[in-house]
Amino acid sequence: MAETESTSPAAPVQILSADGTVAPTASAEPYLAYLDRLTSADHEQFYRDMVLARAFDTEAANLQRQGQLALWPPCHGQEGAQVGSGRAARAQDHIFPSYREHAVGLVRGVDLLGIIEVMRGTTHSGWDVSDPSNGNFRPYTLVIGAQALHATGYAMGVTFDGATATGNPDTDQAVMVYFGDGATSQGDVNEAMVFAASYRTPQVFFLQNNHWAISVPVTTQSRTPLFERGTGFGIPSVQVDGNDVLASYAVTAKHLDDARSGAGPQLIEALTYRIGAHTTSDDPTKYRTQELTDSWIARDPIVRFQAFLRGQGASDAFFESITAEAHDYAADVRRRTHAIADPDIGLMFDGVYSDDHPLMTEQKAWLEQYEAALDGSAS
Repeated sequence: MAETESTSPAAPVQILSADGTVAPTASAEPYLAYLDRLTSADHEQFYRDMVLARAFDTEAANLQRQGQLALWPPCHGQEGAQVGSGRAARAQDHIFPSYREHAVGLVRGVDLLGIIEVMRGTTHSGWDVSDPSNGNFRPYTLVIGAQALHATGYAMGVTFDGATATGNPDTDQAVMVYFGDGATSQGDVNEAMVFAASYRTPQVFFLQNNHWAISVPVTTQSRTPLFERGTGFGIPSVQVDGNDVLASYAVTAKHLDDARSGAGPQLIEALTYRIGAHTTSDDPTKYRTQELTDSWIARDPIVRFQAFLRGQGASDAFFESITAEAHDYAADVRRRTHAIADPDIGLMFDGVYSDDHPLMTEQKAWLEQYEAALDGSAS
């Protein structure tokens, strides 16, 4: 199978080169002013977010291998796209993830143990989306592309409620939905774009092109760069280096501002790479070469940003403190995972219908009897 990368007519928006030096591409010019919003403390926060997200991701994958989780979808390598875009969103914005946006959840304030619980099968959602501390971060969506429709419907509601395009960026709302390159081949995503364009929703479609839809390379899915699909629906679209956290931030900040100001939906294609497996049920060595993966490891978003920060004068003590914090964070995730209690059996049955249903009652009774037999307490 040929392993080639899609190309764009113009270079993707990039601020930092692979070695961490500031070298904006010509396409970055409209976004440079957004970097003026950032302080050195913001830069350090970006780095902390990415390192903690990777530590969490690594620990979760290890927990799955040890039988603590049913499945794990790694986000290793995509931290730059996720942290940059997540930090660009305002508090009042609404985020609709797929199932790999661990770093975005971290940025929005979600206790990531909720994601562990989802993959462990002990919860239907993982966190209360109505709790302001969770940053309007919606539940994970495992049905490929379905969240694009959810996001567009919500964005239509925001418009109908008059909660956007009032001229006040501190209160005007926008919606951002994350999905992968494989999801662009799903009808749900394309239908969402049809309605978003028709109703000029205050919405950003954030496409993380990690180059693989499980084992299918992006070049098999599309003969043209994926961001051009947005333009086919009349949606302003741009391609960005997703492994450049500063570029991801600046591009997303601008397009969220445009969306909430009444300019309608926007689409961002963040070029990144899935370093690990699609999920822990997948073996990527069966369909891609280590040489290709190594070429993307050399563009690691954390290593790149660390080089940038060192160039800005960040000390060894700063990096050592973040490393220690990430180690403690991962250890805490492990400890809390082992402490998760099994849910009551009723969680699976009691909310299926609004009223009691004989089929649910029968199935619940059967499962209770079955589990009682396993521990020897059945009569």
